[in-house]
Amino acid sequence: MIAIIDYGVGNLFSLQSSLAYLGEAAEVTADVDKIRAADRIILPGVGAFADAADKLRQTGMADIVVEQAEAGKPLMGICLGMQLLFEKSFEYGEHEGLGLVPGQVVPIADAVPAGYKIPHIGWNALRLVKNSGTGAPDKLFKYINEGDYVYFVHSFYAAGCEASTIADTEYGARLTAAVAKGNVYGCQFHPEKSGGVGMKILKAFCEIEGGMPAETEVRP
Repeated sequence: MIAIIDYGVGNLFSLQSSLAYLGEAAEVTADVDKIRAADRIILPGVGAFADAADKLRQTGMADIVVEQAEAGKPLMGICLGMQLLFEKSFEYGEHEGLGLVPGQVVPIADAVPAGYKIPHIGWNALRLVKNSGTGAPDKLFKYINEGDYVYFVHSFYAAGCEASTIADTEYGARLTAAVAKGNVYGCQFHPEKSGGVGMKILKAFCEIEGGMPAETEVRP
């Protein structure tokens, strides 16, 4: 079973429907026992970082997400859920994240040329960052191809995370599109809104087995 973390932020049921289409059992839940019993965890999120981080901590979900990630359970953060995986965000102040992936969340406006619309909304192509050990894309992308399009909605992006970046996209600058560190994954785009490509990415995540915790695994 896949536990979709319910902490009051995110398009949870659209994601649950996508997983059901793939034949995957998924439950939107804030039940600690169900989350611990799940095979995989998805952390969704939309809106402001500070509000989402506060809700995650107030509901006790921050502790359980970190606990399960450190135990080696596959975890995927989506959109704001990906941003929460990082050490901190500079979205309207400075706010602490979960610290599962090194890096910080910064404004797109500081990276792209003047005239680019913020937020970045729409379909953009993925550039897959090849694994230096195998020369192949990360296993999250085993069913998709270089240049496939996915759907983004964001005003901030992850920076300082080159060692964990597995895909980026071009929007006046190279913006981080996806990261992986051990068993922890993050997608800045919305797989559940990205048509067939997004479904293939979710399918690949559902096939990832638990492994070494994020803080101990060394990527090639």
